[in-house]
Amino acid sequence: MREGPLKIAVLGLNDTGRLMLEAAKGFDYFTIAAVGDNDTNLAQQVAKEHNCAAYDDYRQLIIQNQLDCLFVAAPLHSCAEYLKMAIKKKFHILKAPPLARNFSEASEFVKLAQNEGIILAVANTDRFAQSSLAARGFVLQNSTEQPFLILAAAGQPPSDVPQATWRNDPVLAGGGVVLYECWEIIDQIVLNFGLPQQVYCVAGSTTPDRQQRLYLTEDSAIITMKFNNILSGNLLAGRAAVASSPSKGPQKWLIAHGQNTLMRCDDKSFEVTDSRGQRLRRDEFNDDDLGRMKMAMDNFGSHLLWPDKNHLVSPAADNLKNMAFIEATYLSARTGMPEQPTRILKIT
Repeated sequence: MREGPLKIAVLGLNDTGRLMLEAAKGFDYFTIAAVGDNDTNLAQQVAKEHNCAAYDDYRQLIIQNQLDCLFVAAPLHSCAEYLKMAIKKKFHILKAPPLARNFSEASEFVKLAQNEGIILAVANTDRFAQSSLAARGFVLQNSTEQPFLILAAAGQPPSDVPQATWRNDPVLAGGGVVLYECWEIIDQIVLNFGLPQQVYCVAGSTTPDRQQRLYLTEDSAIITMKFNNILSGNLLAGRAAVASSPSKGPQKWLIAHGQNTLMRCDDKSFEVTDSRGQRLRRDEFNDDDLGRMKMAMDNFGSHLLWPDKNHLVSPAADNLKNMAFIEATYLSARTGMPEQPTRILKIT
């Protein structure tokens, strides 16, 4: 057992990075040593707020500090090489989703972490959402209620804030709405129902120029999933999938149809009805992003300090299934044919 506190740094001061910092303040076994961001002024401002060192060079942050943990929120095109450097320096890593831009990169991260004997985990905060926990509990407690249809949607509604230019580049970003807006809902689908045998994807871009569209990531997608001869499903990705909701943040919902019950789950509620539409259960929740991030970080830190007593909820190796799902989805969009996530997963 290691003695605390754990010396930490945050790479990337976007909304997720700031959320990680805010969550870390709530634990006496985390000590914030440094923050890093490509924006020098932002890094200095946030460092002053948290009384720690500021860096606008990720490489220098890693070289000049001996950390226990590195929390990574920066986009991977700006820090992938430094993430590997941190692993080789024996820093334990908590990575904001997605784990990587493609399956090959994810597999490389996982293998490197295993070789170096460090913990690499993904901050899948939805695994700690009360509505998701209620859905997970229902699935486990009603294993005989075999669902036959899954319907899900995820996306980011229209915003006045322009999208970062790197998000349009498939090399820098790795993907569009499927990778970034659907990561959490895909994680929920795989966690509760397993990896589909086949996925078939049709993706679209709002770019009018057909030539330019080849170089941009997708804005919308429809993914058909086949799990077995009984269970199939559809996942809608993009702004159109969630435009009817008044919420301004990222949105997602999941519905599972069984022979006797229908389960509905979204960010704030969980509901079960019978085959005639009569409500059997409905729960409303008021947990928020900060609370979920605190739970994710508590799980990560507690596992490092007391591993025998604290099971790690979202190790990176488990998330290779999510990456295989996404890789198969993009491959299907290119080939126009159904693809098998398990075939990609076997590459590891």
